Amino acid sequence: MTNNNPPKRVFPAAKVDAQAARHVPSSPQTESAAYKLAFQDNDFLLREDLRPVRFQLELLKTELLLDEANIASTFVFYGSARVPEPAKADELIEAARGDKAKAIAESLKAKSRYYDIARELAQMVSQYPLDDEGKRHFVVCSGGGPSFMEAANRGAIDMGKETIGLNIVLPHEQLPNPYVTPDLSFQFHYFALRKMHFLLRARAVAVFPGGFGTFDEMFELLTLIQTGKMRPMPILLFGREFWNKVVDFQALADEGVVSQHDLDLITWCESAEEAWSAVRAHYREGKHERG
Repeated sequence: MTNNNPPKRVFPAAKVDAQAARHVPSSPQTESAAYKLAFQDNDFLLREDLRPVRFQLELLKTELLLDEANIASTFVFYGSARVPEPAKADELIEAARGDKAKAIAESLKAKSRYYDIARELAQMVSQYPLDDEGKRHFVVCSGGGPSFMEAANRGAIDMGKETIGLNIVLPHEQLPNPYVTPDLSFQFHYFALRKMHFLLRARAVAVFPGGFGTFDEMFELLTLIQTGKMRPMPILLFGREFWNKVVDFQALADEGVVSQHDLDLITWCESAEEAWSAVRAHYREGKHERG
């Protein structure tokens, strides 16, 4: 007689022992931290010596959950957390006190038009169909915060699609924006692991006006492609007037510290349609092979 039942586990699952460990009788030995199962001992896991393990956990948790959600590739959005959506831009100006503060508020208002562009682009890319294996592509992914990140997640939700937020613990609390899909809302301790997850599945990156964080993420991506550590992908830079004011890209080439060809890694955009057309053209031309 054939037994079609799967074989029983030889050893109890960690989950089973973790549950059993909660019900051991109290004694001086069992009350000691040394007696805790290693994977249930938070103080142990937070030791400096365990940093490599925490690295692995932050890599694995997000990786496994995105795999389980059938997300094969992402469309990443970078940008400032400080630029208001257009409907709130005037409130920022009214609240400003002093000429300098008002000038800054006016500048932020001028950039607020890109909020709607980010939202529109996210709406477009979220409609990309499933592949033959049921995998999802160009899933909208942001840092999970406000402003352009919120606009990106919001655009995906507009279309009834799930969307990813990769948040990070900061000294001042930063909650995920309300448009991030709860089951795809991740929190990181290590910037390095968060940045890895931004790019592991990325097939295109949209970069909106931003500050140090946006610079960090954008220039790291440009460096990875420039040095051959990543295959080229569309890097869509929005707000040419802003970027050319704060970074003289051509001067870098003129000074010889990058090649003129390196500047071709950037695709300048001012509309969602322009950006999505550039992405589709890139992959039509067979530039999508991944290493």
